[in-house]
Amino acid sequence: MSTSREMLTTSTMLVGGAQALLIDPAWLPDELDARAASVRETGLNVIGGFSTHAHHDHLLWHPGFGAAPRWASQKTAQLAAAERSSLVEQLGPSFPRHLAGLVGLVRGIEAVIPEESVPAGFEVELVIHDGHAPGHTALWLPRQGVLVAGDMLSDVEVPLPFDPDDLAAYLEALDRLAPYADAADVVVPGHGHVGPDARARLDADRRYLDDMMRRGASDDPRAANPANADDHDRLRRLIRRLER
Repeated sequence: MSTSREMLTTSTMLVGGAQALLIDPAWLPDELDARAASVRETGLNVIGGFSTHAHHDHLLWHPGFGAAPRWASQKTAQLAAAERSSLVEQLGPSFPRHLAGLVGLVRGIEAVIPEESVPAGFEVELVIHDGHAPGHTALWLPRQGVLVAGDMLSDVEVPLPFDPDDLAAYLEALDRLAPYADAADVVVPGHGHVGPDARARLDADRRYLDDMMRRGASDDPRAANPANADDHDRLRRLIRRLER
């Protein structure tokens, strides 16, 4: 696992022997170059990639990772294809063209990552929901007790019911993730820090959303972080619209 200097974005690599599955490799060009160099220097064979959802910082790739198939939920793959121009634009004009050209080239799957893309020693269960984005997917690794949560269960970001603005779907997603959070020894968020506190994070997200729906404010320390001000205000406006 590695963390980008941009938004504390995490990249996860499942390694079994000489094989690797890359989850959400991110995200700045020099960081992707470094990840590719590490793969080359360690002699790893990347046998697959997985994108947890169709946001630009989770759909990246590098030529140095090779031509392994890249997977995502069906909804994520559909959105990645339909919105590809916009996703590339969000990377900014200075993003290298040889990397921008690889954004979002994922194949949709229904329930499981094909066996040929899963390294030895791992079982991967996909937990697909619509909490943060349509088809958003967490990955549960039962042998390791690890929950790779995508852009949920963050210790630094407030809950983000984005794309679409569906608060009900986010609450349902927390219900869907609850048994995995209970069983997890480690949670890996899409942005933030790896920790042993998956259930505590899930409960904090529920309290935050309950407080915002009930009184339009929250004492959650993440809400006081200036970096989250726009997202906090966006949720407040969303709840006001829903109340009309």
